[in-house]
Amino acid sequence: MSKINKFNSPITKIGQQLTRPECVLTNAKGEIYVSDFRGGITQINPDGSQVFYGGEYPGFGPLQTNGFAMLKDGSFLIAHLGADKGGIFRLKRDNCIEAFLLEIEGEALPPSNFVYLDQQNRIWITISTRTQPRAAAYKPTCDDGFIILIDQTGARIVADGLGYTNECWVNPQGTELYANATFSRELLKFDISPNGDLCNQTVVCKFAEGTFPDGLTRDTQGNFWVTSIVSNRVIKVSENGEQELMLEISDDQHVKKAEGAFQNLTMGRPHLDNNPAELKNISSLAFAGTDLNKIVLGCLLDKQIYQLDSKFEGVKPAHWNF
Repeated sequence: MSKINKFNSPITKIGQQLTRPECVLTNAKGEIYVSDFRGGITQINPDGSQVFYGGEYPGFGPLQTNGFAMLKDGSFLIAHLGADKGGIFRLKRDNCIEAFLLEIEGEALPPSNFVYLDQQNRIWITISTRTQPRAAAYKPTCDDGFIILIDQTGARIVADGLGYTNECWVNPQGTELYANATFSRELLKFDISPNGDLCNQTVVCKFAEGTFPDGLTRDTQGNFWVTSIVSNRVIKVSENGEQELMLEISDDQHVKKAEGAFQNLTMGRPHLDNNPAELKNISSLAFAGTDLNKIVLGCLLDKQIYQLDSKFEGVKPAHWNF
């Protein structure tokens, strides 16, 4: 068992009986929102009480929420990670569900990973892979992920050929987009053209054995914060790509087995779903608290999420005051 905690802060548990709380969002009110595979979103209030929003959509069943974004009117945009269907749905707090984007360039959306709202009110969507089933893409050879932009001109693919696209982050000026590619093990940078096109793709850093980058955000000092599934790592990445392992609570044998399967092109769902480590696949990270100096960790396999104190201050997301 590997245990590293450079935050020097105890890890506390938040929430009860959550269902695959993969993605976490926070706001200035102290509320925490988590994805919920029962069909939507669970809101966790500062007093610990919880509210569920969600339901089923005809032909899709309960929404399988992976990543999501919160809009100014309080509604959510949900990335539906179905077994064989994807799509972006708008969920209102009266549990009304509307289809927001079901196809792109004439093709039905594959199982969908993440939705991001930037400061310019644009929507960015990541699709990890076109491969079916998607577990067949858990390989270093995966190169069919893509990124969609929705702006005033509509929806279009603005980056393609990516190694299992996961969470993304856009700088407040709206001029740069960063994205994790989980199975090419890269943190990617794109310049955003005035018309929204992505260009000048570069690699900020590549990650080593046992790291499979998933969640992504940034602090006010310019560091990126990356979570790794399988190995339960939180990695701080400087602007020039230097990495520092800040947190790891992993089962060494499980990580070794998953890494071996990855290298042998046989990695599959059991390497994600059967993680025996204490944190059970941390998958996303959000800064929280009045001063954005607390860290909240989403978790693929647990029924709760985790929080710890940090000396770093997060960049306010576009939805911070919603």
